[in-house]
Amino acid sequence: MKAILIAGALSLLVTLIGTRFAISVLVKQGYGQLIRDDGPTSHHTKRGTPTMGGLVIIVAVVIGYFAAKLATQTAPSASALLLLFLFVGLGAIGFLDDFIKVSKQRNLGLRSKAKLIGQTVVGLIFAWLAIGWEDDTGRTPITHAISFTRDIDGWRLPTVLLVIWVLLLVAGTSNGVNLTDGLDGLAIGSAMMVFGAYIFINIWQSGQNCSVNPGMKCYEVRDPLDLAVVASALTGACFGFLWWNASPAKIFMGDTGSLSLGGAMAGFALMTRTELLLVVIGGLFVAITMSVILQVGWFKISGGKRIFRMAPLQHHFELLGWAEITIVVRFWIISGLCVAAGLGIFYSEWVTGV
Repeated sequence: MKAILIAGALSLLVTLIGTRFAISVLVKQGYGQLIRDDGPTSHHTKRGTPTMGGLVIIVAVVIGYFAAKLATQTAPSASALLLLFLFVGLGAIGFLDDFIKVSKQRNLGLRSKAKLIGQTVVGLIFAWLAIGWEDDTGRTPITHAISFTRDIDGWRLPTVLLVIWVLLLVAGTSNGVNLTDGLDGLAIGSAMMVFGAYIFINIWQSGQNCSVNPGMKCYEVRDPLDLAVVASALTGACFGFLWWNASPAKIFMGDTGSLSLGGAMAGFALMTRTELLLVVIGGLFVAITMSVILQVGWFKISGGKRIFRMAPLQHHFELLGWAEITIVVRFWIISGLCVAAGLGIFYSEWVTGV
């Protein structure tokens, strides 16, 4: 528990101080955000705001986690190292995308195919290691089963399908957070709630783990307490970054931050056996992603008609005349309700066994 507190507090401190320093450096280098001309006109005032702030989040999480391990004299676990690899690896892809945009002063960074290839490579390495990295009892960080609040009986996948499932989950969550990151503080505030939920889930799974507390309701999850340390570091980093990213934002996290945070969500879902429950916990990200899918699909099927004035969903409400801060706060409320519902389902399954 001490490591959880240290990781969260230190990550918070690093982003609070480090983001201020990053703003100065990025402004000096002229690394400002480019704004789409076809987006809401209110966004044009954000042109030139420093981006790539996700680098600070990544550094803060890594420092927070390893400092907590050093302070408590405990070795990093396989699950935590794999999760950090997924987090940092996707962040590196996002950084390349952001850097190309700001260095070449264009709205297009990595082409979609190149970005997808990068996500696939990182996801494949993660899946391969997570499937085969056994502990002394033969447990691996992820299993072959599809899960909701725990592995579902009879829903086991062959290795090839499991890898495809991992890739879909990683791509879906990372792109979902990326699509949500369109208004000041929206994505980072919502992500903070999701990672906060995983602190609770991992602590609970640690106390009810089959290795220390065997029983019919115990959880077959590897390294849950160490995953809680990573979740705490992520929550603290999001808290600290939100100070600077809240409206009016002094810095954007860019794809560097959104892809890495989305990848971390996928990693937690896979390792805590809550893959399908993530649809509920991350309900806001799911809704915003679905708004894009529906908009594009209906546009093609109907010959140019639209469901929303603009996708992703948050921009639809902007064009309806809602103030940006109003949209962000109301979407935060929705995200909080989704997280509360997910935690309620998780706990009620343990209580009732259903």
